[in-house]
Amino acid sequence: MSRRVVRQSKFRHVFGQAGKADQAYEDIRVSKVTWDSSFCAVNPKFLAIIVEAGGGGAFIVLPIAKTGRVDKNHPIVSGHTAPVLDIDWCPHNDNVIASGSDDTTVMVWQIPDYTPVRNLTEPIVTLEGHSKRVGVLSWHPTARNVLLSAGGDNVIIIWNVGTGEMLLSLDALHPDLIHSVCWNANGSLLATTCKDKALRIIDPRKGQVVASNFEEPMALQEMDTSNGVLLPFYDPDTSIVYLCSKGDSSIRYFEITEEPPFVHYLSTFSSKEPQRGVGFMPKRGLDVSKCEIARFYKLHERKCEPIIMTVPRKSDLFQDDLYPDTPGPEPALEAEEWLAGQDADPILISLRDGYVPPKNRELKVTKRNVLDARPPAGPRRSQSASDATFSQQTLEELLEEIKSLRQRVQAQEQRISALEDMLCEFADGTD
Repeated sequence: MSRRVVRQSKFRHVFGQAGKADQAYEDIRVSKVTWDSSFCAVNPKFLAIIVEAGGGGAFIVLPIAKTGRVDKNHPIVSGHTAPVLDIDWCPHNDNVIASGSDDTTVMVWQIPDYTPVRNLTEPIVTLEGHSKRVGVLSWHPTARNVLLSAGGDNVIIIWNVGTGEMLLSLDALHPDLIHSVCWNANGSLLATTCKDKALRIIDPRKGQVVASNFEEPMALQEMDTSNGVLLPFYDPDTSIVYLCSKGDSSIRYFEITEEPPFVHYLSTFSSKEPQRGVGFMPKRGLDVSKCEIARFYKLHERKCEPIIMTVPRKSDLFQDDLYPDTPGPEPALEAEEWLAGQDADPILISLRDGYVPPKNRELKVTKRNVLDARPPAGPRRSQSASDATFSQQTLEELLEEIKSLRQRVQAQEQRISALEDMLCEFADGTD
């Protein structure tokens, strides 16, 4: 008579539970755009959700503690001229978020700690380089101000947000639409999925695919028979991968090990309503006093509710085995260092005493000025052909900027005139 051996794991009993009614965010018009992103991004300070907006694209940002019914006049972030397709919080600054849109641009925003009284319409910087919609965004895990965007033009662009410059453009690696992109732990490699059904491992600084078309999977796990978009979230601290499906009402989770069969099914959290999107809280935003190892923010049609994953423990003491040191908010590299070939692992922090987010840190964008490239003052010399070319380029750029400013002034004058007309009509009506 044989005895079945039960695999030992501290995560065999991960317990999922929906937050209470007063922990949800109500009356949010979640976007109805058909796109494959999660539509939701969260960090220890803020919850951001892509919402319906007339005349362009927008998302709403709520303080994590501001639960309950959301005021219909709550300010939104609205600078795009077409629907927002993806949003992603900067891992090194909880007040900075990037948005990608159908209007082909990426915008980076500074969110204040206080609730603004008007809509936010002026991004810190607008990044222009894609020829089609921008549907995938991902910040570099260890380098300051490095942001990746992928568009419907099958191109990946890596930006230095601090200068507004394009660092790298990977435009010959994908023959079709890029579905998803993620960095490895130190940001030296990328993994991408594409409409051509190939998984690629890419060295972005070399511009090369270093692995692709894996023929034999290490493990094969059948999920379900639905055709919804799977949103995977991997927690390297616990080696657990959570699979959420848009249009499904379940979150399935698996433990990954180094020994065969590698993938071990743990459990499934199910609720009544399907999710339209899901946000995943970074580890530093969890409540360690309640043995919380993951928290999701599930989008419904008109609300967002937290889903909390815990490992039940009897002791009230800090559980070291559940909470190894985890990536903190400090970058390990500058953008220039990473571009030059340096790599660095994330700077880790302990969660033993909990985590308190730092106050608002302003992101300053210093765009390089073409005038800064002028030669230093010195003895007067004859103008060379290269100098003449440079002067011509500088003049053309200045004229273009003047033209843009003139158009902006004209638009503001028209707006002022229209407001004055409305004010006159209002005054006439009250006489």
